[in-house]
Amino acid sequence: SYVRLGASHLVSGLDHLLFVAGLTLLLGATRRIWVDVSAFTAGHSATLALASLGVIHAPQAATEAAIAGSIVLLARELARAPGVASAVRRRYAALPFGFGLLHGLGFAGALAALGLPAQAIPLALFSFNVGIELGQLALVAAVLAAVALGRRLAAGPIANSPILAELPASAIGGLG
Repeated sequence: SYVRLGASHLVSGLDHLLFVAGLTLLLGATRRIWVDVSAFTAGHSATLALASLGVIHAPQAATEAAIAGSIVLLARELARAPGVASAVRRRYAALPFGFGLLHGLGFAGALAALGLPAQAIPLALFSFNVGIELGQLALVAAVLAAVALGRRLAAGPIANSPILAELPASAIGGLG
């Protein structure tokens, strides 16, 4: 049941969807996207466990504001020209891991509201993270499929339009 809860929490959390979608658009269909999304998962798994067990505490409002900032930063990176060596493009898995630490604090607030079974806390935490990871991998696959379909359907001058290229970054940044 915690696998389903993790997946449903991911789907219901616009902030996490935006971050993973933005990371996917930034890195594209490369092996690196799978490594970076897994690094993001490792980061949020660590802080989710620590916060859920009461080892660390963070104010929810500050956490949510910082998560929004991470989305805006990722949108800024996405808006850069593809050839520009940005912080996310240079820091293989390190930045997604760091942002994952932050996002895990957000997941912890949601998990605290659901509660953890006292007799199976490690299994519940593991299962919740598996659900989040499965949801993220499905989102990456869906974004990559949508980009591939969009490239096949786009033709002519609109396909290379700067406005079309900037639209995802603007939408992600604005929603962040």
